[in-house]
Amino acid sequence: MERKKIRELGVVVGQLPSGPKNCLTDVKGVHVGHVTLYHPLTNADNEWACTGVTAILPHEQNIFQNKVVAASYVFNGFGKSTGLVQMNELGRLESPIMLTNTFAIPAVTQGTLEYLLEQNPEIGETTGTVNIVVGECNDSYLNSIRMMSVKPKHAKEAIRIASTEKVTEGAVGAGTGMVCFGYKGGIGCSSRLVVDDGEQGAYTVGCLVLSNFGTQDDLYMYNRFIDTEGKSEVVKNNEDAQTDGSIMIVLATDAPVNERQLQRIAKRCGIGLGRTGSHMSHGSGDIVIAFSTSQTLPHFSSDKKEHQFLFREDRHMMNMLFCAAAEATEEAILNSLTSAKTTYGRKGRAVKEFPLNHLRS
Repeated sequence: MERKKIRELGVVVGQLPSGPKNCLTDVKGVHVGHVTLYHPLTNADNEWACTGVTAILPHEQNIFQNKVVAASYVFNGFGKSTGLVQMNELGRLESPIMLTNTFAIPAVTQGTLEYLLEQNPEIGETTGTVNIVVGECNDSYLNSIRMMSVKPKHAKEAIRIASTEKVTEGAVGAGTGMVCFGYKGGIGCSSRLVVDDGEQGAYTVGCLVLSNFGTQDDLYMYNRFIDTEGKSEVVKNNEDAQTDGSIMIVLATDAPVNERQLQRIAKRCGIGLGRTGSHMSHGSGDIVIAFSTSQTLPHFSSDKKEHQFLFREDRHMMNMLFCAAAEATEEAILNSLTSAKTTYGRKGRAVKEFPLNHLRS
């Protein structure tokens, strides 16, 4: 059966409508780029590069010069991300959000730094340094992670080719070697439209996940869209794979919210994650990085005050944004499963694609 997004297979998640592309780039101005590394390594026997980099840009302007409101939320902190401490302290995003494998964090950080230094000669000279945000999952079951195939140039390339087009999902970019619920996982996206009480039209909430967590038992026992009768037909694969895994969730919106409100919205991604069957294991890094494109905030300004337009939290809109975050996260995770194809990697290992006939509409 052809690999498709779950909605194209007749399964509708939640009550809110999706955006036209049903992905992160439905939020106007957001760019996504993938660099995929998938090839045998000639300098080692039976070793493979099965990995990559995914770049998320909040807009097409100079990100350091034109920051956006941002926040993160950590459900379980078994992860090796960079940049979240300062981002949460100041509530600002000033670099692309980069996703990759665990051991590629230094290379991707370096590549992203080189990109920003080329754009901004004043960094480290006439102004301060820059805070780079990178998230990771462990793809070492399929990828020869110790060979460190990802280089700084791959991070810069992912940023360079990022576009506002519909995002490619499944075993691509940072998701190339990831495993989700014992099946092939990786990149998944979804979006939701939220109407502002008829006053200012609709706002968009978009979600991109890097899924690399869970077991088949979790999926078949707890997921409401999976036919439990199909479990008896499943021959488990990946018995040696790490079952705790991780997930990186990137949430974007054009709704006018500040960093505290954005973190409240980010917390609701955990509801969508739990609905898929996750219980956030001991060794799982479950992290949300969220940003709002409603306005940009200049790095240089002579003003002593900063003005922001925000939703009042006692209005229905906040509840709808919470709902959108939960729904988009759940659907994005399911899309990462239904979009990914069977993938072969190191030591002759294979991770099978999720059997689409086990879906329950």
